[in-house]
Amino acid sequence: MPNRSSDPLFQLIHSLQKGEKRNFKLYMKRNSSNEDLKVIQLFDVLDKMREYDENVVLTKMESIKKEQLANRKAHLYRQILASLRLLETTDNIDIQLHEQLDYARILYNKGLYIQSLKILDKAKENARNNNQYSFLVQILFLEKKIESLHITHSLHSRAKDLRVESNGVVDHITLITKLSNLALELYGWYISNGHARNKQDVVELSGFFHQHLPAEPTKINGFYQKLYLYQSFCWYAFIQLDFLMYYRYTQKWVDLFHEEPFMIEIETAHYIKGLHNLISAHFDLNNFEGFDKTLKTFEEFSQSELVKRNQNNTIQVFVYLYIAKINRHFMQGSFKEGLVLVPYITEKLAEYTLYLDSHRILVFYYKIASLYFGSGDYDNTIKYLNKIINWKVNLRNDLQCYARLLHLIAHYELGNYNLLEYLIKSVYRFMAKMENLGFVEEEIFKFLQRSFQLTPNELQPEFKKLLQRLKELEYNPLATRAFAYLDIISWLESKIHHLHVQDILRQKYLDKMNSKNAAKGKLTS
Repeated sequence: MPNRSSDPLFQLIHSLQKGEKRNFKLYMKRNSSNEDLKVIQLFDVLDKMREYDENVVLTKMESIKKEQLANRKAHLYRQILASLRLLETTDNIDIQLHEQLDYARILYNKGLYIQSLKILDKAKENARNNNQYSFLVQILFLEKKIESLHITHSLHSRAKDLRVESNGVVDHITLITKLSNLALELYGWYISNGHARNKQDVVELSGFFHQHLPAEPTKINGFYQKLYLYQSFCWYAFIQLDFLMYYRYTQKWVDLFHEEPFMIEIETAHYIKGLHNLISAHFDLNNFEGFDKTLKTFEEFSQSELVKRNQNNTIQVFVYLYIAKINRHFMQGSFKEGLVLVPYITEKLAEYTLYLDSHRILVFYYKIASLYFGSGDYDNTIKYLNKIINWKVNLRNDLQCYARLLHLIAHYELGNYNLLEYLIKSVYRFMAKMENLGFVEEEIFKFLQRSFQLTPNELQPEFKKLLQRLKELEYNPLATRAFAYLDIISWLESKIHHLHVQDILRQKYLDKMNSKNAAKGKLTS
């Protein structure tokens, strides 16, 4: 598990870029009081530490007593945020609108009501133009306060106008809230459980989805209403492994931003997530052309100033871009070439350890383990799977289960038969407890148990029988779940043909590309 310091101030300081640190010191030195200089000294001490240690801080800051440290740290935290706020003002629409609201309140408190209303009018226009309806509520609230308490000579028709405007904004935000809640709960379900495990999951999920979906989705309008509607359908389809629906709504998600390009800067994280899901949808559908086209768009976007100047964007782009690059190697059957990415990825995982959530790290570990497995390096497969198995984290039960199953198969490949009997029982019990045992998993366990008593010559027919049984289930919606996590079909084919998994997948990729090229040739001839 990654090493994380839980001290918020330490995390904040180590998230700062060079320019932000320089700006903070200039900000603090504007008055150059003795207290400010002590704050800068504390900043420097924490900045040079690799891990937070209060005793080290107190040793290096002899002027600060232990009981004073908490207050000094709180003061430093506030000053850093204040300095960052000055840098962010021109880049962030939220901060701009907050600033306009602050100015309007200051003018109101000075008794300058007309001036306050003029700023509120500009803020309202700015909020509408940028789809920031939550700010409209605050702006309208202050407008109504001024109009109801003071004579502004504008009340003749304003009362009705403000009532109609307020009701419209509240209705709009209410629908946004309902849709965003639905999208969030569906995503939360996926983070906890992964894909639907059985018919009961499908029935319960469908009931929940349709119960909370607005009665007339065709009346949905506005950027955020559409965004959260598309996200809701996206997660609903993905959990059920309906990859075609998943693709349709991820495409709508990304198209929404391309229809209103200025929203890419306002909601960059949602755009990045949309591109990630669209690439994943192409991956799940084995749409090589769509995958490469969208990945190229994503790579170009990753080099934009919008990404480079924002650390959160930089980190999110790293996560999703390198998941996509690994997936491309899975599609092409180029597992050994994909291993070239591993040192850079592990270096970045260490660099971003303060910011990455456990879910993302689990996904990387599983994908790296799968790269090693496909290339035939089972020792490193086990190494990365152990990182998942030994990490006691209560999320992605699906990954926890299939990591153990792949771990079991890697030991089988290494011929560690002394461990297999124990592992089979242990993994079976774990997957049963997590309700992750379907027909595919049951068949794999039965085969592995039988294989101990079989000679090499007897094994080949058994591999073929298992392959035939599983191929019959390849397009069964509830069995698809197992194939999404573990390409057991390609593994069985590799055993039958005495090849590595990557060789099987590489040939499948080349056959599909040759078939597509031949079809294109017929159309153009």
